[in-house]
Amino acid sequence: MKLAPASVPVQAVDVQFPHKLQFLFDEYRFKVAHGGRGSAKSWSFARALLILGCQSTIRVLCTREVQSSIKDSVHKLLKDQVEAMGMGGFYRVLETEIRGANGTEFLFAGLSDKTATSIKSFEGCDICWVEEAQSVTKRSWDILIPTIRKGGSEIWVSFNPELDSDDTWVRFIENTPPNSMVVEVNYFDNPWFSKELDDARKHCLLTDRDNYDNIWLGKTKAAVAGAIYAKEIEKAMLEKRVTRVPYDPMLKVHVVFDLGWNDAMTVGFYQRAASEIRVIDYIEDSHKTLDWYGAEIKNRRYNLGKVWLPHDGEHKNIQTGKSAKEVMEALDFDVGIVPNVGVEDGIRTARMMFARTVFDETKADRLVHCLKRYKRRINKQSNEPEGPLHDEFSHGGDNYRYAALVEGEMTNGSDVYSSGRRRGGSPWAA
Repeated sequence: MKLAPASVPVQAVDVQFPHKLQFLFDEYRFKVAHGGRGSAKSWSFARALLILGCQSTIRVLCTREVQSSIKDSVHKLLKDQVEAMGMGGFYRVLETEIRGANGTEFLFAGLSDKTATSIKSFEGCDICWVEEAQSVTKRSWDILIPTIRKGGSEIWVSFNPELDSDDTWVRFIENTPPNSMVVEVNYFDNPWFSKELDDARKHCLLTDRDNYDNIWLGKTKAAVAGAIYAKEIEKAMLEKRVTRVPYDPMLKVHVVFDLGWNDAMTVGFYQRAASEIRVIDYIEDSHKTLDWYGAEIKNRRYNLGKVWLPHDGEHKNIQTGKSAKEVMEALDFDVGIVPNVGVEDGIRTARMMFARTVFDETKADRLVHCLKRYKRRINKQSNEPEGPLHDEFSHGGDNYRYAALVEGEMTNGSDVYSSGRRRGGSPWAA
């Protein structure tokens, strides 16, 4: 980004940066820094933006996925750096904004509550800094990136990675866009890494080895902290059971629903070969009618077995007077009802099925991502885990749980399995 001379004289500031982060003063459309704790990413981003804001009049949007209040933003970090660099005479720190004497503005907003219309007020921004970007959803990126479109504008991204299936990781690390500078930066790249932080790092290495690589080295995890199926997902990844899983026309495809309207409706496509369960396809959407899903299922031209609905699939809809089961039967599907089993019993059953499951890495990638993030509610008073958290990932978790409860009934007619395949083993992991 080319900077015009400052309209207000500013006292020279001598500030050092970790070598890997000096690219922040070069011109790129996307500037991305990822890594573990203690790498000075946020500290350096804040300082670089404040310096650039002194050199030229710019408009900076500081954002993250969720910002319930200004306390959730980088406002305080920027305020602290204004004081640390002696820029108090140039920058005026207001309650919800920071303004420079030359007209530079720092604005703060969360992405999760923005729409394509409401975010248009930020079209004129020169720089957008997305902090804690590991949590930013595909929806938010798809809205934000086209909005920051002023000539020469830049998007700065800083984050500590979580899952390799997170949209931010896939978007910037695995599929780096053109005109990007992407760097991995960790504690050993920070020449000012303090003794206190190093003591914390060493303690983590001794007491929490499972999470050390993610916390301090910025490596991705198999599942989020507290995920219900964390060990099962990690084992599936290690055993390469998230891979290419071709559809076998000799086997029936059983379709499992988790019903929803405002929430997501999920549809999983499962095949069974001997004891092995293959997840070959998956649909997740909302505000679609059952006949739409029925058409989507038929368009895939699979060798269909049963369509399985949760127990509430027999409940009558107030508007139509018909149950989901009646609607799907009218669409000429063979419909079964998943037994009404307690959630914890269902989770235990799903755990047992996990070791026998292979997931298609492309068509079932959303389901795998949901299973990585399927976790429990935490009681705020007792701090004890409770039942599964109801969020955007729970629908996929529920779908897999329902499949586990009926996998014993996923038959193939005469139970003939494709020739040349070993029973109970995956032919796709090689």
